[in-house]
Amino acid sequence: MKRFLLSIGFIGSMLTAVAQFGYTTPSSNAEGSNYQFTKVAKLDATPVESQGITGTCWSFSALSFFESELMRMGTKNPELLSEMFIVRKAYESKAEKFIRMDGKINFAEGGAFHDIPFVIKNYGIVPKSVYSGLNYGSETHDHSELFSVLNGAMQGLLTHLQSGSAKGGLSTSWVSAMKGILDAYLGPDVKEFELAGKKYTPKSYAKAIGLNMDDYVSLTSFTNHAMNERCELAIPDNWAWGDSYNVSLDDLFAACEYALKNGYTLAWGADVSEKGFSFRNGLAIVPEDPSSIEVKGKDNKNFSDAGADKTSNQFLTPGKEVVVTPEMRQQGYDNKTTTDDHGMHIVGLFKDQNGTKYFLVKNSWGTGNYPEGYLYVSESYFKLKTINIYLHKDGVSADLKKKLKL
Repeated sequence: MKRFLLSIGFIGSMLTAVAQFGYTTPSSNAEGSNYQFTKVAKLDATPVESQGITGTCWSFSALSFFESELMRMGTKNPELLSEMFIVRKAYESKAEKFIRMDGKINFAEGGAFHDIPFVIKNYGIVPKSVYSGLNYGSETHDHSELFSVLNGAMQGLLTHLQSGSAKGGLSTSWVSAMKGILDAYLGPDVKEFELAGKKYTPKSYAKAIGLNMDDYVSLTSFTNHAMNERCELAIPDNWAWGDSYNVSLDDLFAACEYALKNGYTLAWGADVSEKGFSFRNGLAIVPEDPSSIEVKGKDNKNFSDAGADKTSNQFLTPGKEVVVTPEMRQQGYDNKTTTDDHGMHIVGLFKDQNGTKYFLVKNSWGTGNYPEGYLYVSESYFKLKTINIYLHKDGVSADLKKKLKL
């Protein structure tokens, strides 16, 4: 995710009434915009955060999603969950698998929504107040040095292993060395903590908050997999080899609509490298004429700031968009123009004045843009650039459950 520090003085008439849990719903996407959004459904979410200079969007978006799940389940003001505890434990498991696979899997900052249930089942979870992950003299997240040191250690260990020098096998020290790096940058691992007068371990806290990790499913839509069957998305960040259900493109979009209308938010994995994705403008669209968008600058490698500056009349006035087909979507996946760039949190469904549907999406790039950390994502953009969605199985319609044998 990206750190975004854009100063905006315009908080004018377009903001509607105060929304729940610290965010407001703008009726438009940017200052001077002619878009007029009308709410169909909007659900509770915790405050927008910034992932800083890190590639850990998957942890921020998934935990935002689970915090909304806690609200849905009746916890009015849930404790914010620690993204960096998840990141730390994922690194530990990634490192182990990386060495077991002789470096033939991805070792990177990125991850997938499956990482969260993997970590919570195996290690538990803690509140952000217990583990901030800021142990390196900064008030904001910046993993550029951390990952350089950690990756250097892992690559060095792999080189040692492959050089023939480790004739007696690896020592037992490398795991402690790797954890020592994580201790230095993120803080010592949490074994036990106290909250509101009660003592917890990470596992007992996970049990206490009441989230059942077996209740969540991932949905995707690609034609190279059998329809309505489980598949394994072949994306680098799916290091945990988590499964998704492969559904039709229409079913994928309808699943989001159904969930939101019935009180369930969704985590959303998507490609955000397109010209039509503009956080600064609070909008993601697929114009029929892509040349209408002018791009200055570029996104950073982790998509962890506002990225390139993009201008277009269509960011201010609704226009025609591409009608997305499954074939177009598949082509992007096959030719690598659709990749697993970014994780976000879908919390609402809206329509513009022309009846076009949009999802209200909570990002983790701070609150410097006009919709205060949110953006509106059109139906066309969602259909073209979604990698997968992640939601509670009870948020899936009966018809789709039947197809998937859920």
